[in-house]
Amino acid sequence: MRRSCAVAALLVLLAFILVHHDSPLTRVIAEDQTVEGNGDLPKVEEGFGSIPDALATDAQVVEREKESISSKSFRSTAEKFEFQAEVSRLMDIIIHSLYSNRDIFLRELISNASDALDKIRFLSLTDKEVLGEGDDTKLEMQIKLDKAKKTLVIRDRGIGMTREDLIKNLGTIAKSGTSAFLEQMQKGGDLNLIGQFGVGFYSVYLVSDYVEVISKHNDDKQYIWESKADGAFAVSEDTENDPLGRGTEIRLHLKEEASEYLQEEKLKELVKKYSEFINFPIYLWTSKDVDVEVEASEEEASDKSVSEEEETDEDTEDKPKTKKVKETTWDWELLNDVKALWLRSPKEVSDEEYANFFHSIAKDWTGDKPLAWTHFSAEGDVEFKAILFIPPKASHDLYENYYNSKSSLKLYVRRVFISDEFDELLPKYLNFLKGLVDSDTLPLNVSREMLQQHNSLKTIKKKLIRKALDMIRRIAEEDPDESDEQQEELEGQDENKGKYAKFWKEFGKSIKLGIIEDATNRNRLAKLLRFYSTKSGEKLSSLDEYIARMKPKQQDIYYITGTNREQLEKSPFLEKLMKKGYEVIFFTDPVDEYLMQYLMDYEDKKFQNVSKEGLKLGKDPKSKELKESFKDLTKWWKDLLASDNVDSVKISNRLSNTPGVVVTSKFGWSANMERIMQSQTLTDASKQNYMRGKRVLEINPKHPIIKELKERVFQNPEDENAKQIAKLIYETALMESGFLLDDPKKFASHIYSAIKTTLNVNPDATVEEDEDADEETESDLNKEGEDAEKVESEDINEEAAEDEVKIEQTVEEEEEHLNDEL
Repeated sequence: MRRSCAVAALLVLLAFILVHHDSPLTRVIAEDQTVEGNGDLPKVEEGFGSIPDALATDAQVVEREKESISSKSFRSTAEKFEFQAEVSRLMDIIIHSLYSNRDIFLRELISNASDALDKIRFLSLTDKEVLGEGDDTKLEMQIKLDKAKKTLVIRDRGIGMTREDLIKNLGTIAKSGTSAFLEQMQKGGDLNLIGQFGVGFYSVYLVSDYVEVISKHNDDKQYIWESKADGAFAVSEDTENDPLGRGTEIRLHLKEEASEYLQEEKLKELVKKYSEFINFPIYLWTSKDVDVEVEASEEEASDKSVSEEEETDEDTEDKPKTKKVKETTWDWELLNDVKALWLRSPKEVSDEEYANFFHSIAKDWTGDKPLAWTHFSAEGDVEFKAILFIPPKASHDLYENYYNSKSSLKLYVRRVFISDEFDELLPKYLNFLKGLVDSDTLPLNVSREMLQQHNSLKTIKKKLIRKALDMIRRIAEEDPDESDEQQEELEGQDENKGKYAKFWKEFGKSIKLGIIEDATNRNRLAKLLRFYSTKSGEKLSSLDEYIARMKPKQQDIYYITGTNREQLEKSPFLEKLMKKGYEVIFFTDPVDEYLMQYLMDYEDKKFQNVSKEGLKLGKDPKSKELKESFKDLTKWWKDLLASDNVDSVKISNRLSNTPGVVVTSKFGWSANMERIMQSQTLTDASKQNYMRGKRVLEINPKHPIIKELKERVFQNPEDENAKQIAKLIYETALMESGFLLDDPKKFASHIYSAIKTTLNVNPDATVEEDEDADEETESDLNKEGEDAEKVESEDINEEAAEDEVKIEQTVEEEEEHLNDEL
């Protein structure tokens, strides 16, 4: 019993010792005590066994950031505030969802600074004393970096913020609540939070883990706002920094992975990209190495050459010796020296300034002037200013990647660059335009996707399209080549001569694509169309000029499509039209086939493809008699071509010298369109039959071949020669009309049969076999065999002769040997 009690007591004592050893009080006492003589004891290296930074996982990065944030504490005199929203979730939305590009933090801060400067400038219009004196009157921004402290400072001399402003404005997002903020984002409403120093300001946590905002308002003291984005912020009166006078200074303590923003070149690049046209000057504290003369030491002075000493005269002997050394100097460098040209009146801007501005925004340093430009401002519900340029040449891949290409128009909101990838500003067919749009009414949202859904963009797009089309129209109006009446008036304007032809060569396809895609502006775009025709000669013509040259009772605009102009000029479809003096338009671009499916009429005139059914050239009093007299022939011919999918055979009113042509139905594919579709890489031939137009053979009743064929069919409908000729006429007409033959071998056999008939060759005659060639081949083989045997026998004889000589020599040697022995 005593033994068991002793064991229990011993266990209790040990437990007490262990608990006491691990208690906080014991650890504090141990830390305060010093042990003598332990300075030489070996120590474990810091970080022993730790994972290198390069191999650290995402979780470890997060932990290090938390440690970095926790290591920075608020000022002891600061008044602390808690954010009212779930900051962790909110910051995740802002940083990771909306702001995928870290670079824009500087754009947001400069935008805020610009707003603050705008406010103080507005107040100074009625009260100049608000600007103060000295440097405070300079409305500017300054950017300064400290690589040693890893800080980036952005300062402005704007209106500044009071203590209440710091609490209210820098808590805007948290104040609104996460759920309310998300609801606003989903509704796509006016989220102009940047001007409230809200969402945009919090983009600083993309690059920093601790932020200080020092601000001075004319109506309050200078205060410091500080936060680590951990759910709390603090505000205190600033008693440790130099007085700002007025304005705001933001200090960013950069993260380890954001060290690139401590490079001067990186900051210059960002300002150049996003804030190049801010109204107020932006300065960067930069370093520069310069050569400075300093007094040389005695040793350096004695090293000078003797010859140099002899050349010095007495007057210069007493002059101290100097040397040049590199010295680093620091000064403020202006970053946004390019002025916002669009803010000036167009009357005040010279052509040279416009050209230089175009080269700047388009990055085109070829020196070629833009073909045209338009500079305008819009007022009303949506206010904006814009400059649009037409480049001198189209980019090499403008149409190769048409539907995936991005707009070349830059969007600014209050001189702050937002994006150059807004497809909502211009339609695809105007993507060749360069320029920019600057709006004062658009919200400067945190998300580009939300801004794309803003209703104001539709109004801006509508006005931009109208101005762009007016600019293109003016090129044509000012070009002397476009109007014979203005030729004499514009004779002195040589710089405009041929300009629209140059535009059409580079961007004419865009106008055609616009007619296809933009139904609202289809008529405006149709006025810009240019083409060659049977009466235009070597000069491009317009639809208005075509209508002016139309015959008095002409109701349709005639056109034909094909691969090239030379081929179309010889087309049989034009014979009767040319004879009667009608003008026909030549469309030779593959996109023209699609174009004419959308451009159905112009100025109440219908378009008529002369290679399709429905061509009307006036009434012929003899047409009924001709149809009746050729009724038997057309019926016989249709039955003969039933296997070739010919819908019908008709009397033609469009032929003059050709026996026949093949036309398609009005709403089916033309011959040119069939060829284009068959050339497509991924086309499905089985589905093309649905769109292929019905083929109709039109014959010329006045042609002697057709007349003779009619007589033969009348005499004997089963005449094989007549059938052969009829099929040959159809296949020839098919080729001449631009179609591809389904069976070229069959067509060739018909041609050879016709030649036999013409030469009175028996149709059953066959090609003679080449028997002599076989015999000759056999004799040649026999001869080769004999030659081979002869050569072989000769070789054997030569070998036998050599053997005989050797035997004789051997016998002679043996005889001599025996004689010697005897």
